[in-house]
Amino acid sequence: MSAEPRPGALVISRNLPPLTGGMERLNFHAYLALRNEFEVAVCGPIGVGALLAKGDRYTEIKCSPLSRFLAACQWQSWKLARRSRPKLVYSGSGLTAPAALMAARSVGARSACFLHGLDIVADHPIYRRFFLPAIRRQDRILVNSHHTAGLAESVGVKPDRIRIVHPGVDLPDFSIRTEARKAFRERFSLADRPVLLAAGRLTERKGLEPFIRQSLPEIVRRIPDALLVVIGGEASQALQHRPGIMEGIRKASSDAGLESQIRLLGSVTDEVLSQAYFAADLLVFPALDLPGDVEGFGMVAMEAAAHGLQTIAFRVGGVPDAVAHGVSGWLLEPGDYQKMGQTIIRALGSAGAPESMRRVDIEIAYRHAERFRWATFDSSLLEALSMTETRDR
Repeated sequence: MSAEPRPGALVISRNLPPLTGGMERLNFHAYLALRNEFEVAVCGPIGVGALLAKGDRYTEIKCSPLSRFLAACQWQSWKLARRSRPKLVYSGSGLTAPAALMAARSVGARSACFLHGLDIVADHPIYRRFFLPAIRRQDRILVNSHHTAGLAESVGVKPDRIRIVHPGVDLPDFSIRTEARKAFRERFSLADRPVLLAAGRLTERKGLEPFIRQSLPEIVRRIPDALLVVIGGEASQALQHRPGIMEGIRKASSDAGLESQIRLLGSVTDEVLSQAYFAADLLVFPALDLPGDVEGFGMVAMEAAAHGLQTIAFRVGGVPDAVAHGVSGWLLEPGDYQKMGQTIIRALGSAGAPESMRRVDIEIAYRHAERFRWATFDSSLLEALSMTETRDR
C-alpha cells in the first residue's frame, strides 16, 4: 500500500536566510520543524531557495523596497497557495500576516503568525490600520515571550489564540571551551583582562551608548584593565534601523576617555562568536525600554548561557524569559546604570576566581539554556499549531 500523502504547509516570511539575525534563524527552524509533518512550500527573500530541501516549492521576492516586497508577497503567496493547496499557512512575522491570511482563506487553510514584539508595537499608521487587523484574524498567534503575549492581547488578539513558543538555542561542544577561549583571546590580544561582551545587531534599543557613558567609567575606575568587546554590525536590514549607532558608540567612548577599554569587532562568523562567548567573563545586555520598540526575547542572553556565560541585563521586554535571575545572570531595574555597574564589578571579582570555583556557575547557566534547545522549540511549535477550535471568521 502506498503511504498517505502528507498535508501541506506554506511558510511566508521576509525574515528568512540568507538574511541573518534571530528572527531569520527562528523562522528557518520553524520551516525545518514543519517539514517533520508537512509538505512545505516557502515564499521568502531572494536566495532562500538554495537553503531549502530538494523538491520543496518556493518563490523568492526581492526584500527592498519594502512596499514592492509587500505587494509581491501578497500576490506570490496567493499563487503559491493555489498551487500547493496547504492545510496551514505560517507567517514569520506580523509584516506578512495580511499575505498569510489571504492565502489561507483562498484555500480554506488555517493561518498562524509568529510575533516577536516589534511587529506589535510598530506605530506606523498604515501598519496599525491594515496589519494589526490581519494579525487579530489569525487562527493562531505564536509569541516569543510572556511580554509579547501581553502586547498581543493589548491590540485585541484573543488570549485563547495565543501560544508562547520560546526561541531555541544551539548547544556548543564544551570539550573545546578551553581551546576556544584561548584562541579568541590570543587572536584579539586580550591576554587575561576581564572581558565584558556585548553581542548582537547594533540598534538604539540595545542601549550600549548610555551604558558606556553611565556605567563603564566606574567599572574601569574600579577594575582598570576591564575591557568591553562589542560584536555586531548595524542592523541595516531592520525596518526601524536608525543609522549612526556605531558612530554614537565611538563618540560615547571618546567623550568618556575609554577608547582603550573598548574593542569594536563588527560582524564576525558564528565560530568566532562562539569563541567570544567562551572567552568572555560576562555578557552585558543594557537594553532600553523605548516607545515603539521592544526587546522581544533576548536571544544573545540565551546563547551566552549555552556557553556557560552569565548575563547582566535590564528587566525590559521579554528579557526575563531569557535570563533566569540568580541562575543564568542578574536582572536589574531599567535605567539603573549605577546598580548595573556595581553588579558587574562584583561579578568580575568572582570571574577572577579559579576555574574550579567558577565551574558551578558555568554549569548552572548551561543547564538553563539546555531547556531551550531547538528540539524543544520544534515540539512546542508543532503542538501550538495543532488547532482544533472553530475559526472565527
